[in-house]
Amino acid sequence: MKISARNVLSGTVKAVRKGTTTAHVTVELPGGQVVTAAITNEAVDDLGLAPGKTAHAVVKSSDVMIAVD
Repeated sequence: MKISARNVLSGTVKAVRKGTTTAHVTVELPGGQVVTAAITNEAVDDLGLAPGKTAHAVVKSSDVMIAVD
């Protein structure tokens, strides 16, 4: 895979929860952190996403915000 994004997090799919049109895909990273992405059900099917499969979470954002209490 070649991609221009610099924030690529590789891990293992832990859960795929499909809704009416959108699915929530949870990827567990090697350190135990989890990333959840909302993607279309069609994308889940096209990518063959299922628990246990290796996947890459690609984070693309123009802003990063930090907050404290």
